[in-house]
Amino acid sequence: MTESTAARKPRRSAGSKAAGTTGTKAAGTTGTKAAGTTGGKAGTGKRTTRTTSTTRTAATEGSETELVQLLTPEGERVEDAAYAEYASYVADITPDELRGLYRDMVLTRRFDAEATALQRQGELGLWASLLGQEAAQIGSGRATREDDYVFPTYREHGVAWCRGVDPTNLLGMFRGVNNGGWDPNSNNFHLYTIVIGSQALHATGYAMGITKDGADSGVIAYFGDGASSQGDVSEAFNFAAVYNAPVVFFCQNNQWAISESNEKQTRVPLYQRAQGFGFPGVRVDGNDVLASLAVTRWALDRARRGEGPALIEAYTYRMGAHTTSDDPSRYRHDDERAAWEAKDPILRLRRFLESANHADEGFFAELEAESETLGKRVREVVRAMPDPDRFAIFENVYADGHALVDEERAQFAAYQASFADAEGV
Repeated sequence: MTESTAARKPRRSAGSKAAGTTGTKAAGTTGTKAAGTTGGKAGTGKRTTRTTSTTRTAATEGSETELVQLLTPEGERVEDAAYAEYASYVADITPDELRGLYRDMVLTRRFDAEATALQRQGELGLWASLLGQEAAQIGSGRATREDDYVFPTYREHGVAWCRGVDPTNLLGMFRGVNNGGWDPNSNNFHLYTIVIGSQALHATGYAMGITKDGADSGVIAYFGDGASSQGDVSEAFNFAAVYNAPVVFFCQNNQWAISESNEKQTRVPLYQRAQGFGFPGVRVDGNDVLASLAVTRWALDRARRGEGPALIEAYTYRMGAHTTSDDPSRYRHDDERAAWEAKDPILRLRRFLESANHADEGFFAELEAESETLGKRVREVVRAMPDPDRFAIFENVYADGHALVDEERAQFAAYQASFADAEGV
């Protein structure tokens, strides 16, 4: 059971320092004050209708689809009155804060690449890469306040970074040595959820609970485009709408639900599903860290004010495989990936930093060295993880023990002993 935030001593920072910048030193992040502020600007709760770009997919063929974008793939700021409400949430962002966002994305990608390599080397049983989704995760993660609560899937490594979870703690479950590796209440970041879509219900229930407790914090639930087809997600939408729960549903639409494309998942853009439940939906350029930050701040801000839930569809792309057991070459073409590589979220922000003279070669070189240090630490920590107690699984089934569990423990002990007997022959 997850302890309610309101039941504990508030840990929210004062003023605009809110968004989860404290506690991030464990993950190695610094200089990201921007990424953690709420912006201090009240949104109206109204969704804009003018578009600056048109996105066409098989699921939206023939229709113009909103796409909130504040930074183009070429690294240029978008100045459009239609998105002034969202842009106001990042209007006062500083060069130091922008460098912090860039650093977050680079180090998250480096950690992710190291985890993939470790799986290929047999050190991890499985890994779900976030390659290509760094902007959606860092932008939204840095929009949260310290007292907000996050319910992730199993791919939110960047959000975990923003919440101050040491990245090496994410790897224990994938190595098979623990069931999570961190205390969810220490960072208000729930354990990874493997069951597809169930965390949307958990988040909604938690949000309903903190409302009854009188807290003014928000809740954010992450899921993918494939999970949007699960009944749990629709039920969560309905409960959240009816009870006006302060929850933000953040859907990372990376185009592929394992091997199923969007066209086999939906006949309308995913963000429009919110209309049927009675709350606003927004599609944001998920490769634009500024837009992701701004829109999530807007959604969490209105949730905290008691205006109910919102759905954010971060339109992005999964550059790698669904997991390391997947072969994406069997269901998608290389030219599709190449087209999305031109929209790379990290390259986009780097272009802006360079063009605006917000970062020099010294900054990028120092960050490269830091990323290598992180990679080395991850390798060392993972390889040093102790094997779990083989019998621990039997200890946490029933509080007072159970005859059947005792019998199974004895059978397992005999099985283990058989190996020792064989070695002694």
